[in-house]
Formats: sequence, structure tokens, C-alpha cells
Amino acid sequence: MQQILVVDDEVGIRELLSEILRDEGYSVRLAENAGQARALRVEARPDLVLLDIWMPDTDGITLLKEWASSGLLTMPVVMMSGHGTIDTAVEATRIGAYDFLEKPIALQKLLATVSRALRSGEQKVKPALMLATLGRAPIVAELKQRLERVCNLKSPLLLTSEPGSGVEACARFVHPANASWVAPESLSTLAEAPLDLLQQAREGTLFLQEVGDLTRVEQKGLLLIAGRLEKYNTRLVCATARSLPELVAQGAFDARLYSALAAVTIHVPSLREHREDIPDLANLFLLRSVEAKEVPPRHFTVAALNALRNYEWPGNLSQLESVVHTLALTAAGEEIGVAEVQHTLSQFGPARAATGGLPLDLPLREARDAFERVYFEHHIAKEGGNMSRVADSVGLERTHLYRKLKQLGVKLTRRNDE
Repeated sequence: MQQILVVDDEVGIRELLSEILRDEGYSVRLAENAGQARALRVEARPDLVLLDIWMPDTDGITLLKEWASSGLLTMPVVMMSGHGTIDTAVEATRIGAYDFLEKPIALQKLLATVSRALRSGEQKVKPALMLATLGRAPIVAELKQRLERVCNLKSPLLLTSEPGSGVEACARFVHPANASWVAPESLSTLAEAPLDLLQQAREGTLFLQEVGDLTRVEQKGLLLIAGRLEKYNTRLVCATARSLPELVAQGAFDARLYSALAAVTIHVPSLREHREDIPDLANLFLLRSVEAKEVPPRHFTVAALNALRNYEWPGNLSQLESVVHTLALTAAGEEIGVAEVQHTLSQFGPARAATGGLPLDLPLREARDAFERVYFEHHIAKEGGNMSRVADSVGLERTHLYRKLKQLGVKLTRRNDE
């Protein structure tokens, strides 16, 4: 029997919803505040949560954010409010809510929304990674601020990143609430029927991964789409790990298409740029495996988390998730220790762990620059962006350090530059 958790501070609403849902054959649990909801969520994951926004101790939006950031938003949540606004509904869906119901709730709308939400929970074995779960480091907070500033724009958005850095979470953050989301696994449709993709994404978002690999014919299809976005009221979000300006200079990428896609460009940081978030992310990925009932309850030792934090992660979030999943499945007991972590990481090769995946077949000068770039990025991340401590750590005078970073092309945020 599917279980629904109803969270509302008004006893009359709790009892009414409970009666309706039980009559429909659902198991219902009730909470009158966020504290009770937290306890029930930890006790057993419900199949669906109906969550009131306005509550006396902690409001529903804050509780939703808390669940999202701690990896507990693994079930669909439908927000409820008698004083709802469009802005509140949009914020809730960006955080990860499935839908929004305005009180008084019509019976048929309630049952239809509950049915859809439960079906979505069954189909989504593991929820998509949300921006709220990427971390709390300053560089991630700055990324969120940049995305918030472009959320309501209609112009194309280009996300640049290393592979596996979480670009889909960023794309979903700017995606309009309750609108169509189209993210084709194969981009060959751009060559075969580009307008079909646009029609599917009408009034919503079309998200395309790695546009740097498009063929000439696929580029023409995407250029056609870019010229008709306004007509279909569609937001185009593209991602790439390649340097499109270099591809344009080489004649491998259409200059007109690059100009259209790069109207708004945002860089998504690599995992090693916010390595302080790695322990929380590792615990999140482990929790998701446990909640999906793939493995029994497990936890990392502090030493194991430190080993994960100190690894360079050339595959970024995707690689971290894969490693944690492997550890969850193969761990000998409830506790995952540092020896198991090191054994699993060694399968990716010791050179990669030690050098961050630096290529060793470059000319000496280029290899040295590549190493120094990784070296300084490591110390900047280690010191939390405090350049005085970085200068002390690497043994350089601060002015010389800035000159060296500029020469290597290491970009500093305003926070770094304080």
C-alpha cells in the first residue's frame, strides 16, 4: 500500500485529507509541523509528501530545501498553500517539488495530482541531482546566484564545464515550473528532424549535452532551432566540455551558431574546485543507494571521507557517484573504511589520482604549465580562496602569485581576490 505523509498545522485540513486519501486506498501518516515531518521522514521514506508552506515552526519551503540539500528529497513532494503566489510555486519546483496545490483544494485536482506524483515517484528510481545538492562551497553559491539572475531570460544559455560536473542540475534549475523538459539522449535528431524537437519542447526547455561534438548537419539543425525559439516560446540550454571558440577558429564549429548559443555563458565548476563538498556528496550518493534498497544501511569512516576528498576526480560528480555506488555494493560490512576507498580508487590508476589526470605526453613547458595550474587550483581550494594563506602555503610573495596565476590562466572569483 502506498504511503502518503500529510504535513499541515491545521488539524481540520489534516483530517480531511487523511479521510479522502484513506478512502482511496492509501496509507496516510500525519504531521502537524516540520519537526514531526522530519522524524517521520527519517523513520520511513513515504511514497509522497503533501507539504503545507505556512507552518509556525519551520515553513514548508525551508523544510523542502533542507531535504534537498541533505539528500532526503527522494520522494515526490506536492506543496500546498492558501496564500500561494507564482513566485513561491516557481521557487518550490526549482528546489525539487513535484507540483503546487492552492487551497481550498478541489477533490478531483487533489486526487489527479496525487496519482501523477505517485507515478512519477515509481518511474524515477533515483532522482535527478538538483542544484541544491551540488554543495555549499562559495563557488557553488556563486554559481547559483548567476543562474538565478538568468532564470527568467528567454535567450539561449551555454553551460561550460568538465565532463560530469552537474550541468543537468543547472539546466533544471532554470527550467520553468510544470513546463515540458526535452533532453534527447541522441543528438542525431538535430540532423533528421530538428523542428520535431522544438515542438516537443514548446513552452518549456530543450537541453542538449555536449554540442561541441555536433556534426556539420547537426549544427545546421541546431541553428534552425535557435532561430525559432521565440515562436515556440522555448528556452534552449546547451552544455559543452570543449572550447567552442577554438573549434570555430579551426573551422569545425559554425561561427553563427556559436554566436547564437553563447549569448549567456556560465561556467560550472569542477568537483576539485569545491572539494570541501565531497564528504557531503559522498554521503548523499550512499544514502540514495540505501534508500533505493540496493544495499543495507552503510556509512563512511572519517578517514574514508578524507581519502575521497583528497582525490582529484577527473570524472567529477559522475565519477564520484560511480565510486560510491561501487563501494556501497562491495563493502564487507556496514562501515566503509579508508582501505576499501583506496582499493576502489586504485582501479582508476595511481597516476591519475596523483596528477589529476594530467597528460604526460606534452612538451615539457606545456606539461609544467598544466601541472602548475592544477597545483595552484588545489591550494586555492584547500585554503577556501584566501589568497594570503595560499601565498604563504606555496611560498610566493602575493604580487608574484597573482602574476603567476594570470600567466597560467587561473581565473579568480571576486571572493578569491579579497
